[in-house]
Amino acid sequence: MEMEMEKLGCLTHLFVTLFLASFAGVVSMPALTDVTMEALCPGKDECSLAIYLSGFQQAISGIGSVLMTPLIGNLSDIYGRKSLLTLPLTLNILPLVVLAYSRETSFFYAYYVLRTLASMISEGAIHCLSLAYVADKISEGKRASAFGILAGVSSAAFVCGTLSARFLSTAQTFQAAAFSAMAAAAYMRIFLQEITRKTDASIQPLLKSDPSSSSDDDMTKKVQIFKKIPTFHNIKSLLGSSKTFSQITVMVLFNSLAEGGLQASLMYFLKAEFHFSKNQFADLMLIVGIAGMVSQLVLMPMLLSVTGEEWLLRLGLLVASTNMILNSVAWDVWVIYAVAGLSVFVVFTNPCMRSIASKQVGESEQGKAQGCISGIGSLANIISPLVFSPLTATFLSDKAPFHFPGFSLLCIALCMAMAFLQSLMIRATPKISSNMVA
Repeated sequence: MEMEMEKLGCLTHLFVTLFLASFAGVVSMPALTDVTMEALCPGKDECSLAIYLSGFQQAISGIGSVLMTPLIGNLSDIYGRKSLLTLPLTLNILPLVVLAYSRETSFFYAYYVLRTLASMISEGAIHCLSLAYVADKISEGKRASAFGILAGVSSAAFVCGTLSARFLSTAQTFQAAAFSAMAAAAYMRIFLQEITRKTDASIQPLLKSDPSSSSDDDMTKKVQIFKKIPTFHNIKSLLGSSKTFSQITVMVLFNSLAEGGLQASLMYFLKAEFHFSKNQFADLMLIVGIAGMVSQLVLMPMLLSVTGEEWLLRLGLLVASTNMILNSVAWDVWVIYAVAGLSVFVVFTNPCMRSIASKQVGESEQGKAQGCISGIGSLANIISPLVFSPLTATFLSDKAPFHFPGFSLLCIALCMAMAFLQSLMIRATPKISSNMVA
């Protein structure tokens, strides 16, 4: 027990980095809907253009993530988590600096382009690499709790970010976000230690170079790099090597479809139906964040020893689908806030899925496995805005085929229900050996 606590202590610098990076993303979130609506449709509470542009950005980001996240995860097995974390943390700074300077329409479009390009690489990569870093350090028996603590750090950043946004002006929220993003990148480069096992001693760290090496050696290393890029055959072998891992990927697909749809729909639904503003968005996110932090840091570690990961996963998915059904038929704003409190159970889902998946691969393949899971989640994020953005825009407009403003949320609930049904069939199995994944 003392040794495990010591290992968790070694993750402190990772937790600080993740906290700062998550805070940067969250503190600007409550104001972003208002900024987008004001730039595109001034004075309106319903704007189809804003919904479609947000959906398009989400889809393009998903395409980039599908291609880049498995690659980044696999390369981190070779070059180290710290080296690969540098890229997404740095890219996240640029779009926030733009809105910190101005929120006028022209600057919003500049932000939109930079955010889309940055998300193609950074969307999911920070979380994927953080999970792989934890898996490098923590033994299988304690990994679910460690993943829960990692998620709890994100929830703590969520709470602090939304609380800050509640009391900061719109301009100040983006200034705070830009500063926090810069601090995350700097802190990680200075304090985080590289602990990844190298799978090939002949390949040097990514951010180091040997000036005496010849061009032939450089060419050889480049060839070795491209040989390490995961192919469709690699991913297929990984999925086929464990039935449990394949079941997890199906759950990730449906759950990510729902989460992507929620991102494309919920805030615009609340804006149109209940006239939410920055402060009300912050209040709602604060409830979700506090529930998630308490759940992941206190409740989840206690329940894991009693119920196991599989049952917590099922509980999280069941409550998530129920929440969306209630949101879709919400008759008053208090229903939205009450449902947000139930997220204390919903946040079990992702740590449990990641933990179960991590136990199905060898120690040297954690980056590949987490990258594959993140890539599948990104694939769902390509599909979901293409489906849910038009659905949301249609049912919030006067041209809806029938009056049901929350219809897109009901469809999101069905996706979560599909993930829940899949979770009922999962049975944890021993991890696969490293040589099973080509």
